[in-house]
Parts: sequence; structure tokens; C-alpha cells
Amino acid sequence: MGTPKEHVEEIRRNKFSIGKERPNPLIEDLHQAVKNLSIELYTKDVHFLMELIQNAEDNLYSEGVNPSLEFIITSKDITATGAPATLLIFNNEKGFSPKNIESICSVGRSTKKGKRSSGYIGEKGIGFKSVFLVTTQPYIFSNGYQIRFNDKPCPQCGLGDIVPEWVEEKPILQDIKQIYGAGDDSLPTTTVVLPLKPDKVKPVKQQLSSIHPEVLLFLSKIRHLSVKEDNEDPNLNTVTAISISSEINFMTRKNMNAESYTLHLSAGENGSSEKECSYYMWKQKFPVRLENIVERRMDVEEWVVTLAFPNQERLHRGMSSPGVYSFLPTEMVTNFPFIIQADFVLASSRETILLDDKWNHGILECVPSAFVDAFKTLVIGSDQAPVSSLAQMFKFIPSDSSPYENLNCVREKIKAKLLEESIIPVETYNKQKHFCKPSEVGRLLPEFWNLLTEARGEGLYLHNLSSHDGSKILSSSLDVSQYNGVLNFLGLQQVKFDWYAKCIQGSNLVAGVSQ
Repeated sequence: MGTPKEHVEEIRRNKFSIGKERPNPLIEDLHQAVKNLSIELYTKDVHFLMELIQNAEDNLYSEGVNPSLEFIITSKDITATGAPATLLIFNNEKGFSPKNIESICSVGRSTKKGKRSSGYIGEKGIGFKSVFLVTTQPYIFSNGYQIRFNDKPCPQCGLGDIVPEWVEEKPILQDIKQIYGAGDDSLPTTTVVLPLKPDKVKPVKQQLSSIHPEVLLFLSKIRHLSVKEDNEDPNLNTVTAISISSEINFMTRKNMNAESYTLHLSAGENGSSEKECSYYMWKQKFPVRLENIVERRMDVEEWVVTLAFPNQERLHRGMSSPGVYSFLPTEMVTNFPFIIQADFVLASSRETILLDDKWNHGILECVPSAFVDAFKTLVIGSDQAPVSSLAQMFKFIPSDSSPYENLNCVREKIKAKLLEESIIPVETYNKQKHFCKPSEVGRLLPEFWNLLTEARGEGLYLHNLSSHDGSKILSSSLDVSQYNGVLNFLGLQQVKFDWYAKCIQGSNLVAGVSQ
């Protein structure tokens, strides 16, 4: 194969019969395929930005590279097409190979097909073609290729969307470098340039401004994503700039068929100071059951369920916080204090998972086991952590109901499993930790805890608090009002009043306390 330009000319000649006397007999089939693509694009509510982020996640990166995706929107008409605004996308991937170029000049011939189990996350096979929702002429600069496509039919073959044209003039790389701010330095390997349709400028700016800061949470490759606007007059900027970075703490703990690690996200808007949140991540594998197999996931043998437990306030930019991801966020707000990620089958709009899909049912059946295993590791597996630090883990229990009935079923199954586990820390008045089942543990009135605290202050310790009627007493660090919702969810009751009488009679509590 010759130069990139010669390769493009070869595609035009052999595939699209441009410059040949006899047309390719398959041209009619290609006409129909392109027509079907157009119908699919415009009848489905495709989110083109999410398609581009998926593409970047599926790309290959050289070792030592910090995978990044950058969006810059500018009012400069660098393509000389008369566009009121242009969106540029920069990605430091390995770049387009000849095979990738041939794939993008086709319909339904993705180089990722059948590779779902290898970690590719693209879903609908639309991918790059989704850019035709916002532009009539997308440009690609990568590994020596400089090509554009046009949604208008090519005069020589009558086909649109998939016929490559070599870019001779505008935009030139110097114009792109100026916008990127590269100076004399090189650009990232791949640059996509989209002169926007006039009626798409505002919606694209809105989509850019509403990229969720947790978008990188479950992506395994991309570690940095940024959005900014480039105008001659910065006062005209209307896009909310954001820079999002993720970093994994590789203190990974592997146990059973699961692994856990900590992920740190940081996001700064319009140059302001960054906000940060760390997430305890629990990733667990489950075998796919025969009754849940669907055609579009035929090559997948394991479900990988990842749960994210935020240690601080979640990053949200004033938006709602999605509770379900399929690598990228859906718009499902679950009311759960943790986030569920798996390879769910999505509605075409990406807004929700398909709740009546048997594949998704199978994944949701695994969530209660994953949650309980993660929770037990957080609470019981924290050998060095004092009991007082364990209480905050209980905020991850989904005590509030969800607006989604399927997720309420998940919540009830989590509850049923937790009730069978010794996960409740009981008061021992020493450094030893002891855990019991929720049904074996009772709560005390706040006034009585005050009395016990006063007694301890005067040197009086009740080491046998649990011996008065067989009930274990909930750890004082957890027996506070902020955990009432969780404790009620788990069915913890106040001890009976005769317990107090037995406790006072069986100890020198009254005599030992001055007040």
C-alpha cells in the first residue's frame, strides 16, 4: 500500500468506481445501506457526543500515553464552508490505520464487531457516523490521512456520507494548531473537525456544557477530558469550560472473584479551583446464565458488575447524579447512595437501560450479591479501622426507595441478604470489634447513652452491656439519629424497657455516677 493519499484514491476508484467506465455492481446496495443509516440516525435520539467519547475509549493508545479527549468549539470558520461555529475533537490515540479508514468508508463494517468481550463499549454500530447529525462535512486528520466526507451525494458515484475526499486546502494544519494552542508543537495524533450546521450550534454548546463530571468514572482508558470555547472575544463564550481527570490508586485488593480499588476524580469549571471526590470501586464477575443471553451479547460469557461508593459529595456541576452507567452515564436517578455499572443494553437515546430486557434482568440479579460482598469487605474486612470509622460505611445501604420498580426489587434483595449477615458492630467498650446480625442487636435511648458516657468519664465501664437479656447493644458510633433511616431499614429496634432495669440492677451504675 502506498501513501495515505494513494490509499484514499484507491478506495474511491475500486469501491466507488470513481474514474472507472463500469460502475461497481454493489453501488445500489451501498445506496440502500446509506439510506438506512440516515433513517437510523434521524429516527433514533442518538447522542453524538457520547458516541465520540465511546469511540475514544475504544481506540488504541501507545504505552506511556495518558489517554485524553479534548473538545474545542470556535467561531472561526477554518474550513471556509461558511459554518457559524466549528467543533474540533483532539484525541492522542495511536491514530487511524488503513483498516480503520476502509471501515469508516463503509456502513456496518466496524473493526470492533464481535469484540465486546475484549472491552469495546460501542453499542449501536453508529459511532463516527453520528457526526452527520450536526455537520454536513466532517474532516479527519490522522496518521498522514487528511480526508473529509459529505452528506450530499458525490457527483461521480451518487453516494453521500461514506465517500472520502482528500483535503487539499482548508483547513490547514496551521489553523488547527493555532486553535489548539500547540504553537510549533505537534497536535494529538487524531483531529476531527466538524463545521456545524447553523441550527446545531446552540444544541452542541448545550451538550458540551452538560457533560457530566463523572463521565470518566467507569472508562478504563481515557484519563482526561476537557471542553473549552475559543473566540476572538472571550466575553462571547457561552460554553461552560470543564477539565475532568481521573486517577486510579492501584492499591488493588483481590478477593474471591472480585477486586477493589480507589478512583479519584477531579473537575474544574471555567478555570476555577478543582473539586474532588474519591470513590471506593468494587468490580465483580458473574457467569452469564443461559436464560439471559441475547443476540447482541452472544460473545460475552461473564457479566462484570462494578459498584462505586463515593467517599465525599459526588461531582455533579449542579446536575442530577446518575445511578446507573453502561460505561457512560445514563439519566437514571436511582436514589441509591452508590452507582451501578455494567454492560447494560440501552435505549437508543442512552437515557435509560431497557428495563424489560432479559440481559439486563440477569445483571440486576447479580447486584445484591456484589453489594453485600463489597459492604462486608468495607465493614468487616477493615482490620485496622476503629469501630467509630465504620459507621460512615452504613450510609451506602439503600434505605430510600427508588422510582424504578426493578431497582426496588434489587433493594429488597440487598436487605434480605444483609439481614442474614453479621455486619452490625456492637458495643464492646474496648478495641475489639464484634459483629452480629441485625435481628440480634438492640438500640438504646439517647438519654441512656448520655448516662453511660458520663459513667465512663468517671471511670465506670460496663463491659457486660449485652448480658442482661441476651440482646447485643448497637455500637454507640452507629446509634445516632443520622443513621435512623438505615437502622430502621434493617429492622433494628429499641431494647425493651425491662432491659434498662436489669442493666441498672446488675451494675453499680446509679451508685457510680455522681449526678
